[in-house]
Amino acid sequence: MKGYIALGISVISEIFGTTMLKLSEGFTVVLPSIAVIIGFGLAFYCLSICLKTIPLSLAYAIWAGVGTAITAVIGILLWQDPFSIMTLLGLILIIGGVILLNSSNSSEKVTNPSS
Repeated sequence: MKGYIALGISVISEIFGTTMLKLSEGFTVVLPSIAVIIGFGLAFYCLSICLKTIPLSLAYAIWAGVGTAITAVIGILLWQDPFSIMTLLGLILIIGGVILLNSSNSSEKVTNPSS
């Protein structure tokens, strides 16, 4: 459970850092630029903490997939990024992929082929 809390904080921090990256306007605005460093620093720190208990493939898939999906929605809502049926399909596929990875890691056991 502790690993998933750290992963959640990591995802939120990454989304925050990415949003601030947009507001930093190429690191020309000071406060958002500082927020980028803090957001990504906390994101990577918490990601490293969660890797103590969550497999790398699962943690990174959740981190990248959920972060990408939520960041895309933020772009659509705040900055009127283009939205189409293809965007929706892409978001559904990202979330579906994360769900499939999560369910396959919890239900399948790796066996040693040499035994």
